[in-house]
Amino acid sequence: MQDVMIVTGGSQGIGAAVARLAAARGYKVALTYQSNQAMADAVVADIKAAGGTAIAVRAEMADEASILALYRTVDETFGPLTALVNNAGTPGPMGRIDTVTTAILDTVLAVNVRAPFLMIREAVARMATDRGGKGGAIVNISSRAAELGGAGEWIHYAASKGALDSLTVGAAKELATRGIRVNAVSPGLIQTDLHARAGLPDRLNKLVGGVPMARVGSVEEVATAVLWLLSPEASYITGVIVPISGGR
Repeated sequence: MQDVMIVTGGSQGIGAAVARLAAARGYKVALTYQSNQAMADAVVADIKAAGGTAIAVRAEMADEASILALYRTVDETFGPLTALVNNAGTPGPMGRIDTVTTAILDTVLAVNVRAPFLMIREAVARMATDRGGKGGAIVNISSRAAELGGAGEWIHYAASKGALDSLTVGAAKELATRGIRVNAVSPGLIQTDLHARAGLPDRLNKLVGGVPMARVGSVEEVATAVLWLLSPEASYITGVIVPISGGR
């Protein structure tokens, strides 16, 4: 019986890399997208062309009803979940702390904190051994911003990722005897279009000088770490937050 994975925000960037690698390693993958169905469908098509199994599900991470509908779709299509990657997130607009509105905070915290919490809650109902599940593993996609603070740019984003780190540690301790491992990865400067979409296409080039390895990372390097944490090779690891940042 194949393992079943949900990757939120799986239509691009780190999420798409995780979805492709997971499918290549035998998972049935349900990847979510918010609005760009064409990008999500392209990832699914790539996976199927390589002999894997995947579906794309539209889901609004800020909406609980949408999350519940996502799980119903996965239950009906693939069966019980065994792996969850909480990747969907939003940085919100760049700005100093005195420019951050309540609306910005509400959106960032809903997508980056509340959604992973609800995703984990629903995963537990399916994975936990004391609820009839066969166990499983969860990886949250955090950010080095949680430790670096995001000053002058994205304090609101950094704070949300700090909360995600706390959720990771707490859930790992609570679920350890229920057959579920919970870990996180904390990417640093990774080559995605996030910076360009924020209007800062040269941001990586400007900051790479602060990386001891003197380069940015790739989404594939993040995906490899995620799949390792989900695998039996990491069976005695839970509650850790792995920096993927070239030493930054």
